[in-house]
Amino acid sequence: MDKYECSVCGYIYDPEVGDTEGGVAAGTPFEKLPDEWVCPVCGASKDQFEKVG
Repeated sequence: MDKYECSVCGYIYDPEVGDTEGGVAAGTPFEKLPDEWVCPVCGASKDQFEKVG
């Protein structure tokens, strides 16, 4: 699964880890995140993320 980086603050969303504080279970691919999900560090929307690598 691909990792995605927030272009605002540099946070990396790793699907193997998920976002426990945001209620996203480990193993959730970026594409399956809810549309209202935001960066847990800076609050940027999903469209501010770019695939890493």
